[in-house]
Amino acid sequence: GTKLKANASKHKALSYGHAKKLEAQFKAEVKALTQRAEAADRDEAADGMDIPAEIARREQRLAAIAEAKARIEARAEERDAVEQAVYQEKLTRREAQRKAGKKPRGRDPEPPTGGPRDKDQVNLTDPQSRIMPVTGKGFDQCYNAQAAVDTDTMLVTHVHVTQATNDKQQVMPLLTAWQGYPEALGRPSCLLADTGYFSAANVEACQKHGIEPLFAMKRDVHHLPVFERFAADPPAPVSEDPVEQMAHRLKTRAGRALYALRKHTVEPVFGIIKHVMGFRQFSLRGLDNVSGEWCLAIMAWNIKRMHRLTAG
Repeated sequence: GTKLKANASKHKALSYGHAKKLEAQFKAEVKALTQRAEAADRDEAADGMDIPAEIARREQRLAAIAEAKARIEARAEERDAVEQAVYQEKLTRREAQRKAGKKPRGRDPEPPTGGPRDKDQVNLTDPQSRIMPVTGKGFDQCYNAQAAVDTDTMLVTHVHVTQATNDKQQVMPLLTAWQGYPEALGRPSCLLADTGYFSAANVEACQKHGIEPLFAMKRDVHHLPVFERFAADPPAPVSEDPVEQMAHRLKTRAGRALYALRKHTVEPVFGIIKHVMGFRQFSLRGLDNVSGEWCLAIMAWNIKRMHRLTAG
């Protein structure tokens, strides 16, 4: 995944907490203006204030704020459903460990708190974009563009765009899309992904689809000590837990060599698209439109790459 700037400014975002403050302020002002108009017998105020116009302006803003709050509340419901599912998954996993006679690590997870939060935001220019962390720039109004790249040819085999900042929910769309590809294209044997994609559910999903998962489980050091790099592989785990099996695979020399392909497969593709082809920001607005833009950018990359492969 890579963050691409939306065609919207982060300064045009409205938070749920600020929306509530503005709503209370405008309602109080409408009430005060209505009382003043009644006192003035609905005539133009002595100071030149057009009271009906002022009331209409605030009512228009109140309608816009109500629409923005409704969007935030709808997003909160979607987030609550995801967080509740993750919470239940963690509880089930820890309970299974207890039944197997193992003590789960750490404390039991806290149940998620539902409802919109004061810091939840909606952008008034492109409501479907999201505030996302950007490398070296803090936060910006973005979309999260996804791509799966073949390690042999560096051709992109799947793309989609998501509004989610986190990548954990993006594995299943990839696996589902691959199932619909023609058999002549072959099937991937292994999926390499960074720690943002790691979850027990994603590991199990890959195995169910007949694909070996190799997800980084945490941020590892970039340069292992020389003797550790060439040390003998640790013994295989007795457990059939897919996460433990993957963790062991990542510690083997073959697993480390395979996972190392990720950083010089997908990262150069993103780098060339952004810095050579100059595609760093969407021109259109809305999830469907930016998804089409991303597909066009990837199509351009694949055509360039196929030309290079055939020329070689």
